[in-house]
Amino acid sequence: MVSTGPAYSLTIRCEYQNSPGMLGKITTRIGECGGNMAGIDVITATDQKMVRDLTVYASGIEHGQDIIEAVGKIEGVVIRSVSDATFLFHLGGKIEMRSKVPAKTREDMSKAYTPGVARVCMAIYEDPEAVWALTGKANTVAVVTDGSAVLGLGDIGPKAAMPVMEGKALLFKELSGVDAWPICLDTQDVDEIVTIVKAIAPGFGGINLEDISAPRCFEIEERLKAELDIPVFHDDQHGTAVVMLAGLINALAVTGRQPEDTKVVLLGVGASGTACAKMMMSHGVKNIVGFDRQGALSRNRDYSDNRFKKWFADNTNPNNESGSLAEALKGADVFLGLSGPGLVTTEDIAGMADDAIVFALANPTPEIAPEDLPDNVTVIATGRSDYPNQINNSLGFPGLFRGIFDVRASEINDEMKLAAARALASVIPEESLGPDFVIPSVFDANVVTRVAAATAQAAIDSGVARRTSRSDDAAASYASFRTR
Repeated sequence: MVSTGPAYSLTIRCEYQNSPGMLGKITTRIGECGGNMAGIDVITATDQKMVRDLTVYASGIEHGQDIIEAVGKIEGVVIRSVSDATFLFHLGGKIEMRSKVPAKTREDMSKAYTPGVARVCMAIYEDPEAVWALTGKANTVAVVTDGSAVLGLGDIGPKAAMPVMEGKALLFKELSGVDAWPICLDTQDVDEIVTIVKAIAPGFGGINLEDISAPRCFEIEERLKAELDIPVFHDDQHGTAVVMLAGLINALAVTGRQPEDTKVVLLGVGASGTACAKMMMSHGVKNIVGFDRQGALSRNRDYSDNRFKKWFADNTNPNNESGSLAEALKGADVFLGLSGPGLVTTEDIAGMADDAIVFALANPTPEIAPEDLPDNVTVIATGRSDYPNQINNSLGFPGLFRGIFDVRASEINDEMKLAAARALASVIPEESLGPDFVIPSVFDANVVTRVAAATAQAAIDSGVARRTSRSDDAAASYASFRTR
């Protein structure tokens, strides 16, 4: 069974006779069903009746329903209500807009809006670069999706994708102080998406593309990068790659490997798989064999007009392997899964080298459950928070954009992404590294600061920074007395 966790947290309000042993019967039944007690709260209590809220962690929706039914069958127990903590967490949405300046007096209104705001508008009209100092543009990112490839859910559309985009905006703000806005587009046409994003770009300092299916996401990103003067970042590709490489750097250190001597078998050559391969190659990994639904990406296959898979086949798989996944895994050092649940067997992994590294990143169910891994595996990472070594994009994008905005970078290049990955890996001191600790916690304060600093410095070194430090700001000059 998959581990229980707070993502499937239920609060069951039970009424029962206030007599010794009743609570024990209920908690025992929950335990027999595989539920994990997280809290017990008394709501009301009399000599005759007891009402308690029992907070239980389940492993999924069906498991939660099984627990509810089991509790309801206990003689003398009446279930008054059941609430889902995750849904309660989302009621009304997870984000809001707040003002940074007061609007409580006539003087405030005169400066924030009419008539004073007109002077600021004209200052930007006469000097367009002033928009970076006199508006929130320099700290604002648009999180853009069409809902066509939502992680673990697929093509669910822009409305259903909204909670994910709100969550992304929340993490931007909470972790790095970056303001982010969900932009959910009701179109999957590449030309329309490019046109819309270009049209809204003046109000943002960066564009974060999210959950757009391949291969359209590649073209959308390419075109926007070419046509906009602000950074464009497809997080499913590059955010995943940055965090994955950070974990891999440390996993290689734990198992005593060098990147140039490491064989990686990659299952899932979509947006994130392609970006991960490029990142690993930038770090020095030379032997990567990719697999999609049709098998190994070798130079023997016809990729028709899919130039992205053709690039992958031409630039990876140095021995041009064309066998099965199990054959490719024999003697391999690393398995990297970016595909779907249960696609790899214990026997497949058992054929890998000693001290193997398994990154099974499909969400919410990995390619192979950690409980099913054989003894030759030393390091395991997943996309889940209830196992060690969670490869979570929130370790990357907040610090990346913080660094980008700090030096007002015009783009996000390979040097910046590689610097971010290495900085993230360095958050864990060498003496603290271990099989269960190759990637830091998202709550480690050093994550954002180190990633931001490394990203900013790489932007300066590669010539894409438009200023050299966060304090190098034009705002002061515009705040001086104006005679307009």
